[in-house]
Amino acid sequence: MTVTPDPDPAAVFDAIGAAYEDAFAGSPARRDSLDRLLEHLAPGSRILDVGCGTGRPTASVLADAGHEVLGVDVSPVMVALAAERVPGAGFLRADIRELPLEEESFDAVCAYFSLLQMDRADQTRTLRRLTRALTPGGLLAVATVPLDVEAFDAVFMGSPIRVTSFAAEPFKDLLADSGLTVLWEHHGHYTPRLPGAEPEAELFLLCRRG
Repeated sequence: MTVTPDPDPAAVFDAIGAAYEDAFAGSPARRDSLDRLLEHLAPGSRILDVGCGTGRPTASVLADAGHEVLGVDVSPVMVALAAERVPGAGFLRADIRELPLEEESFDAVCAYFSLLQMDRADQTRTLRRLTRALTPGGLLAVATVPLDVEAFDAVFMGSPIRVTSFAAEPFKDLLADSGLTVLWEHHGHYTPRLPGAEPEAELFLLCRRG
C-alpha cells in the first residue's frame, strides 16, 4: 500500500507567494474582523499574527495602528515578502506548533485560515497554546473554512494541499473548550480574485480569553 505524504505547507506557500495577497487580501469580512479587533485593543498592544503570509492586510493594518506585531509563517518566501512590505512589524519563519510561546505574553492573536493544513489534534493543541499565550482578557481573531472535512486532498492556487477543518458549531465548541468566549462572528462567502473562482465559505470569529 502506497501512502501519499502530506504536502509541505512551506513549499505550497513558497510557490503561491504574492499571488495569495492578490487573491484574498480584499475580503471585506477580514477587514471587518480587523476593525472590530482594533476597537478592543489598548494602545501599543502586542499581537501575534499566525500564518502572516505577505503581511497584508493583517500585520500592516495592526502595525499602522501603532501596535507591536510579530508575524509567524512557515514559508520563507512569505516571511521575506512580509518583512519588505510591512517594515513596521517583525517577522519570523517558524512552525507555530513548535514555536515556544510564553504564557500571557500577547494581548491579541490573529489566526486567519492558518490552521487548515493541520490535523484536528494539532488544531486543538494549537488553539489551546494560543489561548494560554493571551493575557487575561486577551483577544483571538480567527478565521476558518467551516466545513466538516479531514485530510481532504485538493489543489489550491495550482499547488496540492491537504485540508482539515471543522463545521462551524464544532469549531466554536473547540474555542470554548480552549477557554475562549465568542464576542462576534461572521458567516459568509468570499470569491477570490482568481480566474474562474467560485464563492468560498468563511467563518470569522473574535474571541476573548475568559
